[in-house]
Amino acid sequence: MSIQEADRAAAKGRSGGKKVEAAAPRLGPTKALARFVATLSFDDIDAAALYKLRCHTLDTIGVCLAGGRQEVSRMAASVLEELTAPGAVPVPGLSRRTDALSAAFLAGTAGHGLELDDGFRPGAIHPGCVVIPAALAIGHVTGADGKRFLAAITAGYEVAARIAALLHPRPRWRGFHNTSAIGVFAAAAVTAVLKGYNETVVENAFGLAASSSSGIRSYVRGGDVKRIHPGLAARDGILAALLAAKGYQGASDVLECKDGFFHSFAGTEEDFSGADIFAAGGQANSRFAVADCYIKPHACCRHLHPAIDALLDILKTEDLAAEDVTSIDVATYKIAATHGKIGWNAMTTAQMSFPFALAAALEHRAVHLHHFDDDGRKDRNVLRHCAKVHVSVDGALDARYPSQRPVRIEVATRSGRRFTGAVDEPLGAASNPLPDAQLREKFHALADPVIGSKRAEGVARDVWALERTADVRPFIEGLAA
Repeated sequence: MSIQEADRAAAKGRSGGKKVEAAAPRLGPTKALARFVATLSFDDIDAAALYKLRCHTLDTIGVCLAGGRQEVSRMAASVLEELTAPGAVPVPGLSRRTDALSAAFLAGTAGHGLELDDGFRPGAIHPGCVVIPAALAIGHVTGADGKRFLAAITAGYEVAARIAALLHPRPRWRGFHNTSAIGVFAAAAVTAVLKGYNETVVENAFGLAASSSSGIRSYVRGGDVKRIHPGLAARDGILAALLAAKGYQGASDVLECKDGFFHSFAGTEEDFSGADIFAAGGQANSRFAVADCYIKPHACCRHLHPAIDALLDILKTEDLAAEDVTSIDVATYKIAATHGKIGWNAMTTAQMSFPFALAAALEHRAVHLHHFDDDGRKDRNVLRHCAKVHVSVDGALDARYPSQRPVRIEVATRSGRRFTGAVDEPLGAASNPLPDAQLREKFHALADPVIGSKRAEGVARDVWALERTADVRPFIEGLAA
């Protein structure tokens, strides 16, 4: 039973045993989420969600470990080292300890730095790179047990996913980046669960967090600002929750109120006060959003993955060499099609570029992280294929987004043969999950170079046993370099 259903059921009590009272009005989105966060316990989490919690925690930790070695992550760490004193909180992959806010910022920046982080399709948001860094930072501060730690992660994913799904794609068309703009609420939720805050404090935390909502999509023009967006959201969400616990006041009903978050980021005067926040977005075999999140097998923007999967399948099935292919025509939904016009002058843009990503897939029969680095972007064998890629919007496919990520491709060859392929959901989705063996392979490929294979294997075992952990601090300590 959802929290909203429980509210309605409780409102149907009998008066004098004679008549059923009218159902209480549905809680508005802000209060509904605040109540959910404040009342969630580990025992509420079903088996499907618990399995996905383990998967996404392991996956995100691997991405954070590898992402910490990126130049932008090193620059961020260097700046904080100049400005802040050493602290007690470890950061995945780093040797220097720092304060909780800085730790969350650095881990969040690393977690989004490789375009390998997880996501929630109905909301076009990457929850893990905000939620897990916040949980690691505050989990270490509180010394929470594993059950509370996992409940906090569940709450963070739920808040991020439900807000994003209710609004998407309106913020996207206005130029906002959902991961940072909405992620700040998720980090506040994580902190609230780990600290045991009540729903009044949680709503107040949301009221404060809303004013830290930020992040615009200027990164499609170049630069690396995208990488720090989740770090900012994790840091500011934690701060909002801690301030709220001290009595610092934020706006009530901040999501749906006039001049609130929905109106500001959706760009509409629509009345959201009666919206059922938990009805938004798809669900798998669980009522929790984390069970419907995806894990990336390819090191690039998720909008590109369906076409990559389709192309790789055609290349393998038809045994085509890169030289055999003369054109790759991609028909897809509108938001994905915008990536057909993105160049590859920097790693960030290359990882969002249809022409470059498909050219790499064609040449290498895979899309790995190093294909987008400085050397990879200069590879003449890849660059010769970029002009072969053509992307267009298909109205029928667009109508199916965001319920699906549909794509249809046609590959033409020198011999005149043409091959078509279609993908509704790319590999890694809840309906097309990444096998456990591939998840572990991805984790070790990311973590082993940073902490060594033996320690990485220990981390993987610990993640699968988190609910039996009395204190998560030793586990978090084990992630430091």
